Amino acid sequence: MSHAQSSILIIQPLMPQLDEKLSQHFDCHRLYDYQDPAQFLQQHGEEIRGIVTRGDVGVETALLEQLPACKAIAVFGVGTDRIDLGYTKAQGIQVSITSDILTDDVADLAMTLTLGFTRNLVAYHQFARSGAWENTGVTLSSKASGKRMGIAGLGAIGKAIARRAEAFGMEVAYTARSAKDVPYKRCENIEQLAAFSDFLVLALPGSPENLQLVDAKVLAALGQEGVLINIARGTVVNESDLIHALQQRTIKGAALDVFSHEPMIHPALRELDNVLLTPHIASATHETREAMSNNVFENMLGFFSSGKMLTAI
Repeated sequence: MSHAQSSILIIQPLMPQLDEKLSQHFDCHRLYDYQDPAQFLQQHGEEIRGIVTRGDVGVETALLEQLPACKAIAVFGVGTDRIDLGYTKAQGIQVSITSDILTDDVADLAMTLTLGFTRNLVAYHQFARSGAWENTGVTLSSKASGKRMGIAGLGAIGKAIARRAEAFGMEVAYTARSAKDVPYKRCENIEQLAAFSDFLVLALPGSPENLQLVDAKVLAALGQEGVLINIARGTVVNESDLIHALQQRTIKGAALDVFSHEPMIHPALRELDNVLLTPHIASATHETREAMSNNVFENMLGFFSSGKMLTAI
């Protein structure tokens, strides 16, 4: 196959090893490198047959409309909230995600944030390092085992979090669009789930119906002893309501891996002492990122050799 037949568009920077692999096999155009992307699309849009993007970036429909030959989008990640799946389906465009590859890592981080927040890990670490222990005693933290965890969204990641919570002797409840065959209690809505929870874990997609789902009402239901854990998408939370709830101690605190305007984190969140923050690293392990890279590459290879992506949704 000649390079000319295998033109792909890379929307945002990828991991170097994935970029390198794609470059060896395909004619790669990096949209982020062009000073005038509009001009490039006008001149070469018709040549592009595939797209590689990240879950947090997606592809705008306006861009797809300029790529009439594009029939494959490989997503590095599991989020499709930034892709209009109605449009891709209508146009016969296959979309693949790196499903099931990052489940364990994301679930591990949800549990890490739960334990790290409740056991005051970061503050204890700083206290121990500073030498302050020589002069003063330690404050107490909170127990996680035996507490109640509410999981919003019980897909593969939600279920993996539930299994971990069970291992810590926690009582689990959930919300999901449909009832699942699981031994956990299902709540009617997220407000009920919040009222049940000591830890409210968000593991649901950043789809339009979940936009700012967690608002002042939900946070009030979570209450003064409740902690919000978000490993989903920043858009699922009304950030100003969350900041207000944290400032007023309406809730005990929050542990967040995702934010509304990444990589910008609202200054108020950075200043609060009842938050634990990580920079969207839920799937950021060497092992998982390598497996995700391989999946994206193999999906593109499959599409160009047989017309079929391997893990199309």
